[in-house]
Amino acid sequence: MATLVLGAVGTLVGGPLGGAIGSIVGRQIDGKLIGSGSSEGPRLKDLAVTTSSYGTPIPRHHGRMRAAGTIIWATDLIENRETSGGKGKPSTTTYSYRMSFAVALSSRPITSVGRIWADGNLLRGAAGDLKAGGAFRLHTGRGDQSPDPLIMAAEGARCPAFRNCAYCVFEDLDLADFGNRVPVLTFEIVADDGEVSLAQLVRQIESQHRTDVVLRNLEGFSYEGGALVGTLAAIDALYPLVADSGGETLTLQSAELALSEPAMLPEAASAWDENDFGGASGQNRHRNAGVHETPEAVRYYDIARDFQPGIQRADGRARPGRTRTIEFPGAMRADNARVLANSASRRANSLRETMAWRIAELDPSLAPGAIVRAPGIRGTWRVTGWEWREKGVELNLVRLPPAAGSAPLGDAGNPVAPVDALAGPTLLRAFELPWDGTGSSGTPAIFAAVSSPGSNWNGAALYLDMDGTLKSLTGTGRNRSIIGNLAAPLGPSDAVLLEKTSSIEVNITGGDPYFASATATSLAEGANRVSIGNEVIQFALAEHVQAERWVLHGLLRGRGGTELTAQLGHPTGTSITLLDENLVVLDPASIPNSETTALAAIGRGDDSPVTAFLENAGVTRRPLAPVHAKTKMSANGSLELSWTRRSRGTWTWLDEVEPPLNEQREAYRVGIGPVLTPAATWETDQPSFVIPPSTLDELTAAYPGAEIWVRQIGTYAQSDALLLSNFE
Repeated sequence: MATLVLGAVGTLVGGPLGGAIGSIVGRQIDGKLIGSGSSEGPRLKDLAVTTSSYGTPIPRHHGRMRAAGTIIWATDLIENRETSGGKGKPSTTTYSYRMSFAVALSSRPITSVGRIWADGNLLRGAAGDLKAGGAFRLHTGRGDQSPDPLIMAAEGARCPAFRNCAYCVFEDLDLADFGNRVPVLTFEIVADDGEVSLAQLVRQIESQHRTDVVLRNLEGFSYEGGALVGTLAAIDALYPLVADSGGETLTLQSAELALSEPAMLPEAASAWDENDFGGASGQNRHRNAGVHETPEAVRYYDIARDFQPGIQRADGRARPGRTRTIEFPGAMRADNARVLANSASRRANSLRETMAWRIAELDPSLAPGAIVRAPGIRGTWRVTGWEWREKGVELNLVRLPPAAGSAPLGDAGNPVAPVDALAGPTLLRAFELPWDGTGSSGTPAIFAAVSSPGSNWNGAALYLDMDGTLKSLTGTGRNRSIIGNLAAPLGPSDAVLLEKTSSIEVNITGGDPYFASATATSLAEGANRVSIGNEVIQFALAEHVQAERWVLHGLLRGRGGTELTAQLGHPTGTSITLLDENLVVLDPASIPNSETTALAAIGRGDDSPVTAFLENAGVTRRPLAPVHAKTKMSANGSLELSWTRRSRGTWTWLDEVEPPLNEQREAYRVGIGPVLTPAATWETDQPSFVIPPSTLDELTAAYPGAEIWVRQIGTYAQSDALLLSNFE
């Protein structure tokens, strides 16, 4: 058989590699004429998982491929414990884990690593951004690369540099998104720029060769070890090769390129006997009309499907009869795979026609693999084998297919690719809110509104910023608060009635910009609350006017006892936050109740901590300012002052009963002059006070025009002042 003849010649001239190539050529003849199995070449696999098995070969990657790696070093899991709770909620301890490890990627140098998938989702985007906490370092496998500093710190002097092996290191990778385990990783490995050439593949294995074959439109290929014959056979199935081992080196050429200058065979040499090779005329054509398997499709790694296996059929349709699928472990695009499938199918059909041709003398140019024409016979033929006999040189020929026509376009389908968006920066606002009547009246209600302008934001870690030293508080979760600012100034308000004609225009900079309208009943139950600076308002109607701009109509101002802030109004740019379930509740035991308190947040997209000062500190435990001031001059000349007490947290208290005090005792401070530096003060335990005539005359003379005010004295603080009267 031709396999034996060509193998022997190849071994004699070209060495072991030449013998392998000769066997390939011979096997082509055997397979095409006798038949083969249902698949060709190395088995195309679904994407393998990252392993750490000892002795597992590390592939050599060419072009751009997606492949799993081999874990070659790892630390133990590092446990992180966080306790959260507060404001009447039970304390909850959550655990998360981090790990550092190294993954070998290629046993030849590479250029870079693109995307990284973890459990099928993106762990690293095309822009090089990690989607989980941690750090990533790549060592490209050059001969002079240094050991990784993390591995060296752990292993000391025995730390290898893994030269000529490309590998990457994940340092402190956060495993929370992967069930606190190391995920299944695959890597987009960029080993070379441009198309893959046959020289790249063979150079790493055998130096005695010569080839300039470019594997057109092949963008990636992986050699996973084993005999070179298997790899070249897989390539030959789609990119037919011509092997010549007749010199000092093995020469590999493209069979399709050789079609441009085919040699003309001499006239066939006649024989003495009709039963001789080629018959009496020296030539004999034969067409195999028996059962013949035709390549129907090519299965490959589809780049448009993130290197998942794809399949393209010849002419885009299933073929009748016995067919087979070519398994090709290369990366390409659907259109190019369709062209290769069509070409392979045409070649298989043409191989059914063979010809025997005898020539009188040996011509070195007619070696196996040569492309020739025969006198008086249409088409081109390939020399698949020859034997030198007493009666002449006997050539075995197989017809080559005609030039390829246009092929229908390939289609990769509609793959659902994971979202690859850069992690957005974190937005942070921290504030204290008035007591809502639930839980303890002495516990400050401190919240953090944490968000991001981008949808690809997985939360942040919150810290207490103590002059640059960060103390861990809690994690925010993935929910984004709606944060923005006023697009136009909001004027002052008496904060007494529903202002049906009032509205605010806001720009949303973080969160999903969505507001809903509310009924009167919903408003009475506390719906649609928004913090604007230190004021809390409610709105009835929401109008979406642009992508991130809303107009909120029908306002209730000064909610929760913030009416004094409402009377001042707010300029353009004042921060706003929707008060909903997306706020992060903070433990007041861990946060100093002061407006100098600073909080910090660090998310995956933040280069440095994002800080914010605590707004409205102390408002939860501050009594509400009294209301309904009344003054009266009595008949004896004394000034009678009175007011109405209000109570924290009694927003839904029934009017038919007196609301609770919610302070340890009822007490008030009446003063004259500036609230912070009064000229005189008095205290009373009743919501009234009388200034006798003699004192009134003295104060009027000493402080003409001075204000008289009252503040409620609470358990923890004093209320804002209520103006009672002026000395005239």
